[in-house]
Amino acid sequence: MTPLDETGAAAGPRTGGRRRRRARGGAPPPLLLPALIGLAFLTLPLLALLVRAPWRSMPDLLTSTEVWQALQLSLVCATAATAVSLVIGVPLAWLLARVEFPGRGLVRALVTLPLVLPPVVGGVALLMALGRNGVVGHWLDDWFGITLPFTTTGVVVAEAFVAMPFLVISVEGTLRAADPRYEEAATTLGASRFTAFRRVTLPLIAPGIAAGAVLAWARALGEFGATITFAGNFPGRTQTMPLAVYLALQNDPEAAIALSLVLLAMSIAVLAGLRDRWMAAS
Repeated sequence: MTPLDETGAAAGPRTGGRRRRRARGGAPPPLLLPALIGLAFLTLPLLALLVRAPWRSMPDLLTSTEVWQALQLSLVCATAATAVSLVIGVPLAWLLARVEFPGRGLVRALVTLPLVLPPVVGGVALLMALGRNGVVGHWLDDWFGITLPFTTTGVVVAEAFVAMPFLVISVEGTLRAADPRYEEAATTLGASRFTAFRRVTLPLIAPGIAAGAVLAWARALGEFGATITFAGNFPGRTQTMPLAVYLALQNDPEAAIALSLVLLAMSIAVLAGLRDRWMAAS
């Protein structure tokens, strides 16, 4: 039925468009004030970093040996953790999206648990599992001489533990949106399930994998609680940028602000890279 305008006449496309624009543009005062308070609450701390930043001494603060060691270690470990997440997280996402099995809901809940688990609890759990006296760690130590806690490898493990759920959720959502009939068509033409996954599914879900990898990398780069609990805070070996910020805040607040600005710039770069994904609904 054709909508009527204010005079009772039939409203054309332009009238309907104007009404929709007015409906979207108006904001009730009871909602506007809390929205502005929320915006200020989220942006004011970031603006405070820029206001209080020691711009004059920034070059000296960021060129110190400790900062470069922490930055290099953070980039290497975050990239390694993302690679680990890709190797084991993409197959896990495919399993959750494509295979029906008993307890799939429970498995999905366990996979996403690190998203809501306090990071320090995750670090303690890693110690109980992979420490020298852990459930699995003592076997690694006795049989292979592998010790993970308080090593650079331990940093990668801790970061992968907290970052991989971001990748799994992103890839699983992309898989559920992708049409499985393409894979079925490939298998009917003689391709194996793995070949269909490699040649058909992966190209289809490549954007979701890329977005999930970027999110996982950003989460790994900013990881603090699980890292300091499982890997410690040893300069040049396990001290990443967030740990360096925490240590600098106690002794040199200006250095802490400078390091925080570096991490803030990296976070903004990640959001800029994902702008098409997050702004598609605008």
